[in-house]
Amino acid sequence: MTEDFLHYAWEFQKFLTNNLKTTNGETITVEKVGAHNLNSGPDFFYAQVSINNQLWAGNVEIHIKSSDWYAHHHENDEAYDNIIMHVVCEYNEDKYRKDNTTIPTLEIKSIIDPKLLDTYRVLLNRKQQWISCDKDFAKVEDFLFNNWLESLYIERLKHKSIKIEEVLFKLLFKNFGLKVNGASFYSIANSIDYNLLIKINDVVDFEAILFGQAGLLNQDIESTYYNNLKQKYNYLKHKYHLQNDQVISSKYFRLRPPNFPTLRLSQFAVLYFEKQTLFSKILEIKSINDYYDLFAISASKYWDSHYNFGVSSFNRKKRLTKPFIDLLLINTIIPILFSYGKYTGKDSSEELLKLAASISSEKNSIIKKYNELRPASKNSLHSQALIQLNNHYCINKKCLNCVIGNSILTNSYS
Repeated sequence: MTEDFLHYAWEFQKFLTNNLKTTNGETITVEKVGAHNLNSGPDFFYAQVSINNQLWAGNVEIHIKSSDWYAHHHENDEAYDNIIMHVVCEYNEDKYRKDNTTIPTLEIKSIIDPKLLDTYRVLLNRKQQWISCDKDFAKVEDFLFNNWLESLYIERLKHKSIKIEEVLFKLLFKNFGLKVNGASFYSIANSIDYNLLIKINDVVDFEAILFGQAGLLNQDIESTYYNNLKQKYNYLKHKYHLQNDQVISSKYFRLRPPNFPTLRLSQFAVLYFEKQTLFSKILEIKSINDYYDLFAISASKYWDSHYNFGVSSFNRKKRLTKPFIDLLLINTIIPILFSYGKYTGKDSSEELLKLAASISSEKNSIIKKYNELRPASKNSLHSQALIQLNNHYCINKKCLNCVIGNSILTNSYS
């Protein structure tokens, strides 16, 4: 028997549910089986179980043997403190909470329908030509089959949507670090499971994860805000097994205070907490002003009077500025939308060209030099094109592959 089968048996109550008892002889009534959790943590959230007519609400954990509780080190994980029922195939020892109370255990080995179990074993262990159910695949009713196909299609769309959201998350996070800290911020993004972040329902928890993964919560600072972040991060790090040994340290040298990593991390946390399913919102946008509205966020309140932890400064809101939002659009949003258009087969080139033309030109040494030759850059479409020209043609002396070079050669020869 596998844990997957036990999950199935619990979720759909595929066992004798009358006269249920714990291994200590207490009566059990299952009011709600809970929500199946496919990520880390307890197997079922928000379950409700009556034990000796006392209603308990919390989580359910499922194992093959009750001793697996200790084999998986759940006794040291705070994520399992709210377990109200331990469902096992085979009971071989008691488990205890931190306060030494026994966790109620339901053994279901003897109450699962033997025919169901035998069918599962045959399905799992038969010699297959391709998939486990290939011999019975055609026997499934059309109505059930077609409904399942529709559900699978929606499931696939959700998976694709999550992947796109994750790509956006990583690329946007990288560009919040700008050129100086782009690599650092990208390494932070790669150290965090995106599926974890979409479950976070508190902006302080979001900040704690970002600051903690960045290695910025290792000091002793007299600050309620800082120590709250530190405490939350230590809990979340343990709960979700977070690692940051591959994270590149952020830099402050030669950065203006508004670009300090501390502010950018807080701003990013607020953005992603307030604008959940960000990519879906981006797809609905029709104008450049809509983008400015979408990214109109500030760092959390603590940073109104700080640029660094524990060091006070004059009080002002640390908002994302229009030039910074322009950089996010140029380096993140437009490339993502272009790739998405290619991926879905919907050509969005014209709309993206108009968007790029509505954004101010970048200002850097490359653009400055081209503008000295002629007034070449009037918007971000021009500045990005000139950067492409410089990096892929001029530097490599590919004049023969360049329209400008060809024009000069042709006119000179004639």
